[in-house]
Amino acid sequence: MVVGDPNKLPDGRGQLLRHSRAPRPDRAPCPEHGPPRKSRKKLQVIICVLLVELCERFTFFGIVCNTILFCTVKLGYDNYLAATVNLCFIGASTLTPVLVGWFAETCLGRSKVLYICAFLHFFGTAMLPVVAFPFEDFYIDTHHMTHQLERREQQILFYTGLLAAALGIGGIRAILCPMGAYSLQCYNQHQLLSFFNWFYWLVNLNSTVVFLGIAYIQQSVAKNLGFLIPFTSVLLALIAIHMMRNNLTYKPKKGGSLLTTLGVFLNSLKMCCLHYRHLSGDVGSWLDRAKENNGGRYSETHVENVKVLAKLFPLYGLQLLYRACITQIPSGYYIQTMNSNLHLTSLLLPIGAMNVISIIPLLLLAPLIECVTTCYLSAEKTPLAPAKVITLGHACATLSVLVAGLSELHRRSYPLVEQTLSGKVLQVSSMPCFHLAPQYILLGLAEALVTPACSLISFQLTPSHIRGISLHFLTLSYGGGCFLAALIVQLVYFLSGGNFYPDALNDGNLERFFFLLASLMAVNTLVFWRVSNRYIDLSACLRFYDTVDRSYTTASIESIL
Repeated sequence: MVVGDPNKLPDGRGQLLRHSRAPRPDRAPCPEHGPPRKSRKKLQVIICVLLVELCERFTFFGIVCNTILFCTVKLGYDNYLAATVNLCFIGASTLTPVLVGWFAETCLGRSKVLYICAFLHFFGTAMLPVVAFPFEDFYIDTHHMTHQLERREQQILFYTGLLAAALGIGGIRAILCPMGAYSLQCYNQHQLLSFFNWFYWLVNLNSTVVFLGIAYIQQSVAKNLGFLIPFTSVLLALIAIHMMRNNLTYKPKKGGSLLTTLGVFLNSLKMCCLHYRHLSGDVGSWLDRAKENNGGRYSETHVENVKVLAKLFPLYGLQLLYRACITQIPSGYYIQTMNSNLHLTSLLLPIGAMNVISIIPLLLLAPLIECVTTCYLSAEKTPLAPAKVITLGHACATLSVLVAGLSELHRRSYPLVEQTLSGKVLQVSSMPCFHLAPQYILLGLAEALVTPACSLISFQLTPSHIRGISLHFLTLSYGGGCFLAALIVQLVYFLSGGNFYPDALNDGNLERFFFLLASLMAVNTLVFWRVSNRYIDLSACLRFYDTVDRSYTTASIESIL
């Protein structure tokens, strides 16, 4: 998953690959042994990070692919409530890397947090297969065991497992696989876009392997394969401990933090409130009141960098609804697929296999974009601006949700047939599930266009001290989009009396939910198109106050107020 030149490291981050023992001062470094040792350690870091990503993705998607099925079939939840649970778990798993990473740096320390999160991850992933999915009864060797838990106890343990797994996933992602671990400071725009394209290409290739593995587990009659989820968590913990004990983890450079950035905003608000009573004089921006020369607590460098970051807030905000559309794959589209005919001749396809269809465009488009960009540059032409690429991706997401609504009308026109899922016989449409493939493909195409371009803009339009914070805000917008999707599902269900998100799809109008979401996304796309001009020129020389190497001062909320 590491893309780019691993020999380059950002300033102050060379300790990532340092040797565990410094050479003796009376002995010159041996050129025959120094570089090979360093190269071996780099290779070890790459392999460990890839394994961590593979194991973490397997456990994460193993949970996501089974939550709705378990909630509806085993716990008897309505579709809207099962979708809400799944969306909240995805959102929590997306947000926790930022929050747990900040907690590790400011409170307990990275090592302790990593060990705690590894334990929570194992605890959550071990509890879920036992009390919940993918089966109610389970097998150990030749002994058949049956659950003796009441429904309420099962729900409590289920939610406890989800929470523990989400916290564990957050800590592992934050400490072992941070985006800032890659050397990106000296790359130009084309190199950065190439990095992000191939980075997400590898992530999705990893996801493809994971989904195929999960599909096999869901399809297999050997039900004890479900215990591969906690087993993978143990393997993940062992790799994490190995990386921590052998100095193979990335330690971020001391500098900007979410607390410092938040402090600038809070101090500016405070000074604005005091302005009319005690202060005088006008400033160019309300954030300027946090500067020391205006009575605030922060240097000019801090405030100017945060002002640049604030210019990206429209970009972050307009990703919320887009991310709500993307999360339809594990929620609305999943429910559609579950209520379609999954039989392929005599084979019952796992629901998770449909997710692979959405990943195919990502795997095909990244090499194509790289080839087209290289051709444009070789011909001395300017490639399509990332902001325009994002607009195109948002349009694809809008079209995908619109197609989902049309597919739902098409699905309901088919007669009902019986289909057994997780031991329960359900009445589903006889329409083959592959008729839903276009909406999956369009959403995968949107993700291939939007995510690398957003990462590029967030990275290149911010000062070096807060580029990590910029990517954190982008991650927060992705997690917020999941919770926004859950909120929309709840509102639509209650305002429509359950008609727009029905429990029995043939008795309601799920297509109206998709049409509503497509309408909102169309407006969102138009708004982004109007504001995208400010993100067109990424080569502009922004006024950064980074010429002097000064680290950010940390300030707590109490000292701000």
